Amino acid sequence: MKNQISTAIILLVSFNWGISQNTSPNFSNEGRDWFISKNTGSGQMGTKERPAKDLGNIIHHLKPNDRIHIAEGIYMSKGSSGSDEINVPVKIYGGYDTSFTTRDPWDAHKTIFTGTNEYMKSTQPRIYIRTDQQRENNGQKSTGSEIIVDGIIVDHGPRNRYHLDKNLAIRRKASPKSQQNPSPESGGIVIVGSNFTNIAVQNCVVMNTAPTEGAISLRVFKGGQGIIQNNFCINNTGYGIQARTGYVGSDESVLPKFQIKHNTVLFTWKHDPIASYGGDALAIDQNLVAAIENNALGYGHMGGLYNKGAKITMKNNLFTGNSKYDYREINDKMAVADILDEAMYLDPMSDGNQGLLIKIPVAERWAEIYAGRQEISREEVDAAVTVPNTGANQLRSIFGLNLQGSAVAMDAEIFLPLITIEEALPAGMYPWEGMGCNIPK
Repeated sequence: MKNQISTAIILLVSFNWGISQNTSPNFSNEGRDWFISKNTGSGQMGTKERPAKDLGNIIHHLKPNDRIHIAEGIYMSKGSSGSDEINVPVKIYGGYDTSFTTRDPWDAHKTIFTGTNEYMKSTQPRIYIRTDQQRENNGQKSTGSEIIVDGIIVDHGPRNRYHLDKNLAIRRKASPKSQQNPSPESGGIVIVGSNFTNIAVQNCVVMNTAPTEGAISLRVFKGGQGIIQNNFCINNTGYGIQARTGYVGSDESVLPKFQIKHNTVLFTWKHDPIASYGGDALAIDQNLVAAIENNALGYGHMGGLYNKGAKITMKNNLFTGNSKYDYREINDKMAVADILDEAMYLDPMSDGNQGLLIKIPVAERWAEIYAGRQEISREEVDAAVTVPNTGANQLRSIFGLNLQGSAVAMDAEIFLPLITIEEALPAGMYPWEGMGCNIPK
């Protein structure tokens, strides 16, 4: 399970990206290696022998194509601000031990990015990389290069404001009286590239975020590629994963191209209890091309995959327990069994997508809370579930909970209740029949 540094390098070289002919001078820097360790770091040298203590402390030093290696620990950013914004293309790798010789990002050497809910702290995305505003000396925007985030756990739980501090329901407004911030209305990993920039997010966990957009959100521009693979998104609002486009032209040869493979997305909530938006495991913008394979998309409060008009191929994806639909194409809503017959933007070679009831090994404490939440128009929701979830006991069974004669009643409102890393990770450790994420290898 513990992987040598060279293993990660081999995995990424297999993409065959490299600096392209479309990379402008501002982004053609060779880059250096930075090392960060919460437990052993000090100062801003950022070497393997003298690592920095937090990514936020050395952001102002970063140059295009720098490689950042982050050891195990809990990271709050500079001044515990709870957000890191980077404006040049970089590669970030987490999950190292303190000697930077082995990686095990979901088990022995977790690199956890979080924050606090102190009043006036940042509500920006926890990891926010954007290169679309960088310009060359002649005034033209810089293009090209690569951005990678690999092996980071993002947990917004400590950044959220919860009703009565019970960790059962988030609040989106600040409370100056109690010196509490609003729950950040932003994703965990948000990346906005520039033209001909390739972006990858892999082997990451994002949880407890409350965005309108994606918990993982990639915006790829003209001529760029996006890879989203082997990530685990659990208990977020908005979209679990969002593939976005920054290209508005008609040249199909430079349309942004996405590969979205082997991800697990579970329990994606609407924006708020009465909202009609959000609540989809995966959302795809129009004006891009996407291959979507071997993902597990389950328990979206609206649906599994929301396609806003992109040309996509779907193979061997698992849909389970989604409340309104498995697949939505603009305004057409479909069950998984009807996708091949009814979808307009789907490549005819798509195949192997299925609906299954699955066991989800999250902790019993959180499962009890989720199974006992009060839903608006619960009967309508249950009736619309594609893979029938015919009541409270059916829902309890997917968690392996004991069945009850009546639904669980909770005293407090429940909306995006806090799930801990230890409670959540077992549900992302192994795929179901090859569909979903796996322990990073």
